[in-house]
Amino acid sequence: MAKAHILVLPFPAQGHVTPLMELSHRLVDHGFEVTFVNTEAHHALVVGALQAAGGTSALAGIHLASISDGVEDDEDRKDISKLVDTYARHMPGHLERLVAEMEAAGRPKVKWLVSDVYAWWSLNVAKRLGIRVASFWPGSAACLAINLKIPKLTEEGLLNNKGWPERDETFQLAPGIPPLHTSQLPWNNVGAPEGQPIIFELFIRTDRLSALAEMVVCNSFHEAEAGAFKLLPHVLPIGPLSSDREFRKPVGQLLPEDTRCLRWLDAQPDGSVVYVAFGSFTVFDPCQFQELALGLELTGRPFLWVVRPNFTTGELSKAWFDEFLARVAGKGMVVSWCPQQQVLAHRAVACFVSHCGWNSTMEGVRNGLPFLCWPYFADQYLDRNYVTDVWRTGLAVSPDADGIVTKEELRSKVEQVVGDAEIKERARVFKDAARRCISEGGSSCENFNRFVNLLSE
Repeated sequence: MAKAHILVLPFPAQGHVTPLMELSHRLVDHGFEVTFVNTEAHHALVVGALQAAGGTSALAGIHLASISDGVEDDEDRKDISKLVDTYARHMPGHLERLVAEMEAAGRPKVKWLVSDVYAWWSLNVAKRLGIRVASFWPGSAACLAINLKIPKLTEEGLLNNKGWPERDETFQLAPGIPPLHTSQLPWNNVGAPEGQPIIFELFIRTDRLSALAEMVVCNSFHEAEAGAFKLLPHVLPIGPLSSDREFRKPVGQLLPEDTRCLRWLDAQPDGSVVYVAFGSFTVFDPCQFQELALGLELTGRPFLWVVRPNFTTGELSKAWFDEFLARVAGKGMVVSWCPQQQVLAHRAVACFVSHCGWNSTMEGVRNGLPFLCWPYFADQYLDRNYVTDVWRTGLAVSPDADGIVTKEELRSKVEQVVGDAEIKERARVFKDAARRCISEGGSSCENFNRFVNLLSE
C-alpha cells in the first residue's frame, strides 16, 4: 500500500528551502509521495538551477509545485519584512486552491503538511482542510527556545512589548545555550528598523507550532544543543540533514552551481584551502568587499570564495576586481555559487569563513571543519556564539571602530583558526558525534524513525 501524500512548505529563502528539500528526499526514500511547494519566484529559480545542472530527474520522485507570494515582480524580495507581511496575507488562499487542484487532477489526497515553522499561517489552512500537521524548525534549537521565551523575557524587563531591549547586557537562557547580547536578538537584526514589528510578530508566532503541530522536528543533533533540548523536550532533532551520502540529489538551490570548483579543489593539497561563503542574503559594501578580497590575498593560502551576483551594494570597480582576480589566479578561485556540501566534505578544505547561517553551520560541523565566524543578521550571531563560546570550534572576526573587518584582521584570524590544534581536535570530536547521531541507533536516526512512523499512521 502506498504511503501518505505529504505537502512540504518552506519559508521562501534558501536557508529554509535546503533543509526541507533534504528532508523531502529522505521521505521519498521511505516511500512517501512528496509535493514541495515553493513561491512562484523561488520555483522558477529552483527549476532554472536544476535545468542548468541537467534537468529535474535527479529530484527522484519529489513533485514541485508553486503558489503566488503576493509580491509584485518589480518589488524587492530581499525586503524580508515586506515579504513576510505580504505572503502571510496572500498565500493561505493560494495554498487551499493548490490542494483542491491537485485532488481534482487525480493526485492522492494530501494527508500531511510538513510546514516550516515560519509559515505558521499554513497550519490554519491545514486544519480547515482536515490535513494533519507536523512542523519543521530550520534554525538552532537555541533560537527556538529564545523565541518561545519572549513572553518571559518581556515579563522580566529584558524586552519591551515591541521586542526592543530595555537593558544593554548579555543573557543566557540556560547552561549549554549560547550567551547572547541584547543588541543581537534575532528579530532586531533583519532589515530596516521600521520593518521590525512585522519580523517580531513572526518570531512571536512560533508558539503556535506547539498548539497545532503533532510533532516538531529540527535540523540539529542532541550533542550539539543538549542544553536547548532540555528546555524543548517536545522538539526532536533529526540532523544534521543531508539528501544522500553521495550528494547526488539536489537540495533546491536558487542559483546554478559552478561545479568547476570541485576539480580545482582536487588539485589542492589536503587541508590547505580557505572556503569563504556568506549564504544567500549577506550584502557587503564595496569597502568591506575590498578588505575581504585583500585579506584573502594576504593569507597566501589557496582560497575558494563564493561571490553572488548581488553580494555588494553600490558600485564596486570592475577594473579593481579584475586586477585582483588576475593577481590571485592559480591561488584563489571565485565562483558565483557552488555545491557547498560537496565543497565542505572535500579533503582540501582547511576552514570555513562563514556567515553562520544554521544550514552552513551544521554542514561545517558534520565535516569537522574549524570556523571563522562573520555573522550578518538574524540568528547568525547566536550561531556564532555556539561556535566560539560553547563548542569552541572556531573564532570570530572583530570589526574595527568603523565597523570594518580589515584585511589584517582576516589574515590574522585565518592563521589562528587553521593553526590551532585544539580547535581542530574539538571540530573532529563534533564531526564524530554528528555522525553517530545520524547512524543506525543514534538519537537523530531514532527520532527520524519516530517521525516516519507518525507520518505512516
